[in-house]
Amino acid sequence: MNKASDSRLQPNVFVRIFRFYRDGFRNMTVGRTLWAIIAIKLVVFFLILKWIFFPNFLSSKADDDAGKAQYVREQLTDR
Repeated sequence: MNKASDSRLQPNVFVRIFRFYRDGFRNMTVGRTLWAIIAIKLVVFFLILKWIFFPNFLSSKADDDAGKAQYVREQLTDR
């Protein structure tokens, strides 16, 4: 067989990559636990820590967008 006929028999490169990862995740044992730990850590980092360290500061200074813009403008020009 030549290369032209071989390429028609193989699936698309994206399909092969998907199948590679699908089969790899399907056969994991310890890896599933590690991925679960990683997912839990990401939830903690991006959801809980965001609420603690990055509160919505401007909403405590003004009620509407115009008031928030005015507050930011004052802070930038006064400093």
